[in-house]
Amino acid sequence: MALTELDRENGVPVNVVSKFMHVDPSFITTQSKLLEKKGFLRRRPSTSDARVVQMSLTDKTYKHLASVAAQQEALDDFVFGDFGLHELSELANRLTALRHRLEKARLKVALES
Repeated sequence: MALTELDRENGVPVNVVSKFMHVDPSFITTQSKLLEKKGFLRRRPSTSDARVVQMSLTDKTYKHLASVAAQQEALDDFVFGDFGLHELSELANRLTALRHRLEKARLKVALES
């Protein structure tokens, strides 16, 4: 799903996806190779820097996403239907703040050990 958000027809570098998802680049590399084997995405070296891998979705993936779009919309309505745009934004902000506090708490515990 990150690729649907980030791809502008030239593919997306692994490091951009990892930052977007807040995960290690090695996780993206491992998972993208699995998805490539299943035919859901393409991995190609960048034309400007062969060390950089550009990822993009395949036609198979776009067709699959289109077929589940109505189901996804119904699920989104069910889960988020009672929230307005302002409430969803506030929830996202609070969850982000909570994630930062939990990370600080984890570091504090690690330092005290």
